[in-house]
Order: sequence, then structure tokens, then C-alpha cells
Amino acid sequence: MKKLISLTLALCLVAILPAKAQDPVFEQNDNVINLGVGFGGTLYSGRSLAVWSGYNRLPTLELAYERCIIGELFNEHSAIGVGGIIAYNYSSYRSSWTSTDVLVGARGAFHYTFVDKLDTYAGFMAGYNINTWKWKEPGATTHIGSSGFTYGLFAGARYYFAGPLAAFAELGYGYTFFNAGISLKF
Repeated sequence: MKKLISLTLALCLVAILPAKAQDPVFEQNDNVINLGVGFGGTLYSGRSLAVWSGYNRLPTLELAYERCIIGELFNEHSAIGVGGIIAYNYSSYRSSWTSTDVLVGARGAFHYTFVDKLDTYAGFMAGYNINTWKWKEPGATTHIGSSGFTYGLFAGARYYFAGPLAAFAELGYGYTFFNAGISLKF
């Protein structure tokens, strides 16, 4: 955790230093949608059950939207974006229990263009995780939940390989530790 926070702070500090960069790829009023698959995170991981036959956990599916609200923050290569996120995760063990998590949250990120076609960023996510557990026992089914506030830090990059289409990857602490997928800028 300390290393991740240090890395995020280092990225932010380096981003504000003058650097010879290419044209910015995240500018005022740009909109970006990410569709990704995430692994790991602060959700129930089932590590103790992972060695047992019958344990299943799907990767986390994430849909995020971001809009550039401040372009040219420090110079023409820096920007601030805000948006939202919806994520879904499902785990089960044989037919005895299932766990479903749905995250609805907000994200904010600082962006800096170091290299042509590469949007690098670091930010913060805060949201509400809706969790439901379903236990099946002989003759009865129990439904419980442990929903609540959640947060996370992330650092990532989008590489625009075909006009408005990009591949992205993020590392972070929170809902997922690693997230990757495709992005569309409009």
C-alpha cells in the first residue's frame, strides 16, 4: 500500500515538471468511455477457498466515463478529468453461497501527456458498493448484505492506436488492483 501511494505521488509530481511532450490527448471537453476487466481488489477474494474445488470468481467488469473539465492546467499537456464508474463482481462456492458486488462511484484524475498518443493519469475513486450474499442451506436460503462506502487510488495510461480508440491499463488500490480494456474518446 505504501509503495502504491508513493508511486501515485511520484507520478503526480513528475507530471507537473516541465517536459517536452507531444500534442495533448486529453483536452478540455473531451469525453472518454472505458470498458475494462479488473482483477484482485478489496472485495472478497476467497483466497482461502481458491484451492477448494467448486470456488468460482469472475473478473470484475467495469464501465467508466470521464470528461475533461480543466484543460491546460499547468501547461498545454496537463488536464483534470471527472466522471463516474459502474462495476460488477460475482463469486460463488459450489451451490452453497454466492456473493454479488455492484459499485456505483465517482472518479477524478490528473492527466499529463508525456508521449504522443499516450494519456497518462493518476486519480481517486469514491463510491458505494452494494453487496449481497446468498447462503443456501438444507431447507432454507439466507440473504444478507454488507454494502457501504468504498474508495481507491489508481494510476493508468491510455494508448490511442486508432484515432479515438485506445487500449488502457490501470494499477491501483481499491475495487481492483489491475484493470485493462478499451477506451473510446468522443
